[in-house]
Order: sequence, then structure tokens, then C-alpha cells
Amino acid sequence: MLGAAGGLLIAAAATGGAQAAPTRTMAATAGASRASRLYDPLATTLVHADMHNHTVMSDGDGDPALAFASMRDAGLDVAALTDHSTLFSIEGLSSAEWSRTGELADAADDPGRYTAIRGFEWSHPLLGHANVWFTEDWVDLLGASSMGGFFDWLGARQAIASFNHPGREILRFDNFAHDAAAHEQVVGLEMFNRTDDYLFEGWSDGRASPLAACLDAGWRTGLSGVTDEHGTDWGFPEGKGRSGLWVTENTRAGVFEAMRARRFFATRLSGLRLDATAGGVRMGGTLPLAAGDVPFVVDLDRGPDWVGKPLNIQVLRPGGDAPTVVDVIETQSGRVTEFTVPLDVEDGAWVVLRVSDPAQANGTPGPEGHPCNDWGVAYASPWWLQP
Repeated sequence: MLGAAGGLLIAAAATGGAQAAPTRTMAATAGASRASRLYDPLATTLVHADMHNHTVMSDGDGDPALAFASMRDAGLDVAALTDHSTLFSIEGLSSAEWSRTGELADAADDPGRYTAIRGFEWSHPLLGHANVWFTEDWVDLLGASSMGGFFDWLGARQAIASFNHPGREILRFDNFAHDAAAHEQVVGLEMFNRTDDYLFEGWSDGRASPLAACLDAGWRTGLSGVTDEHGTDWGFPEGKGRSGLWVTENTRAGVFEAMRARRFFATRLSGLRLDATAGGVRMGGTLPLAAGDVPFVVDLDRGPDWVGKPLNIQVLRPGGDAPTVVDVIETQSGRVTEFTVPLDVEDGAWVVLRVSDPAQANGTPGPEGHPCNDWGVAYASPWWLQP
């Protein structure tokens, strides 16, 4: 089956050869400051990251030698190249290209100012795609042709991984079947990929929300945004997914630690700052609670251009095929917002905050009348209740 599916390995294949990327800078809003208003600004700082990009070394269009500089010009602080690994390198990485990716990342890496990372995208035409970072080697479908094989390979290394564009491929990672051995290493779930919100991806075809399916299965994934660039616009234009990471230092070690801690958020806007606590625990953490009223504090800002812009904070909880929204808090950009929500582990172990713009519609809506059928701005990584 895998051999016959060679031409389907990459669903978003691009055509054309390498092209030069012009030197430019992001012309959008200047954005918010990098200092949290909830924590000591000397303890962690916000970095803007894009951890999913392609080049001509797989099915992309662009010269990989130009990619890291383009993303730095776009205002990103952390960037990764993650070309596909496929069967027999069909529109995917070869060993020589994997080595070259490492050389390019090492040349671009500027500890303290700009972190460049080599990764790859394990790419199965039916099960789905998963990014892997912080490993010295890579695996294709010949070495890992199933989810179990992929998780076994991952578990033998110190690498971390994410579920990419969840819901796009029909089998959805064996419907997110949980693997205890890979539990700590699978750190991410893409909620924004390119310009799309994946909360209800596949809903119109009768499938559950990927967010609900993943978290209900037992995975503890943070939530990310990526551009999944296949052309020459690495880091550009405005409106594509990206992530905000709260790092102790802008280095590979600092990025690795923040991702393992799920201390990051998804957005599709440049310059956004989002930090949040629940019961004094930062996003991505565990609440030592069975039931009770939980105070939330949210720091949300996008700089001068967005001051006073009306936004909603939606509190998402388990609810079957679609998350239940147990509260909607009206707020504005530039504010620290405080509210309290009663939580009970009997209703489910996770809680997610979604920031939305009520004036715009979700291009991929879910159930009729669902509060999340508006335009998603950001997702904070979940909290997990653990008595």
C-alpha cells in the first residue's frame, strides 16, 4: 500500500524550482512587548516561532539556503526547517539533504538572538504527518511505517514531536490512539496551519474535533501555530500560523525546555503576546485539583494597533465530538483579564482557552450555533486536572 501511495505522500505538493527570496521585513503591526505581565520578566521572555517549513529538498519551492534568513527578516526569533521524510525519498529528504539541513541550521543559529533548528516531518499518506525536532538522525516510512513504529523510533531518542494539521489525513494518527511510551515526547498539536483553524477540521465530514479527539485520548500536547510554508515566503505574509514560546533563554536548549513544558501558545498573528495562569499554574501545566472554582488570569496584547480591540476568551472543556464552551469572557487587547470558572475532573481532565474575534467567522465551523464558530485568534496550551 505504501509503495502504491508514493504519489500521495505529500498532500500539499508544490511545483517549480528554487527561487531567490528577496530581503524584506514584516510590515505588519509592531506588536506587543515580550515581557509577561503575570511573571517576572527576567525569568522568561516571549519568542515568536515557526517550527514547520519546507524547501525544495522535499516538496517545497524554495532554496533552503535562503529560508532561515527569510524567517529572521520576518521578525521570527525561532525557526525550523522540517522537510518531509517519505518512502524511498519520493519528494522527501535524502541522507545528504538531512546533513545539509543541519549545516544550514548551525550556520544560521545565533544563540541569545535567533534559534535555528533542524527537524523533519514524518509523512504517512493515511495516518498523518508528525514533525520531529532535536534529533541527530531521521526516519522515513521504510524505517517506521506505522504509528507504533514511529513512536518506538521516537522513544529511543531524546527528540520531541507534534501532530501536524490534525484531521487532514483520513486515519488521524490511528484516531490519536495513545502511546504511553511517547506521552512526554509528543508535545504539540497544530491548531493553526497556514491560514486555517483546525478546531473543527473534518467536522463537515462527520468527524470529531481533532482537539477533543487528541486530548480525550490522553495526550498532553501543547497547542501551536505554523506556516507550513511550501513556497519562498518563509515567515511571510501576515495571517499564517505561528507560535509564542515562553523561554528562559533564546537558545536550542531554551526552546527544547519550553516545548517539553508545553509553555507555548498558537496564533496566526505576528506580534501577539498571550500568557495565562489557572489557579496560579501557567499554561501547559497540571492543576492539583479534583473540583473547585479556579481563578484564571490572562495577559493578552498585540501592541498599540490593537489597543481596545474587542475579543472573547472562550473556556473549552471536554464535551464529546466537539469541545463544550463553559464560559465566554468579553475582553479587549491590551488588558489583563481575571475570571473564575468551576472545574470538575469528573467532566474531563483538560481545559483550553481560545481567544477569538467575534466580528469574524470561522472558515471551518463546527456544530451549528457553537460559540467557536467565530474567528480564532489564539489558543493557550491546555491545563490538566490531576487530583
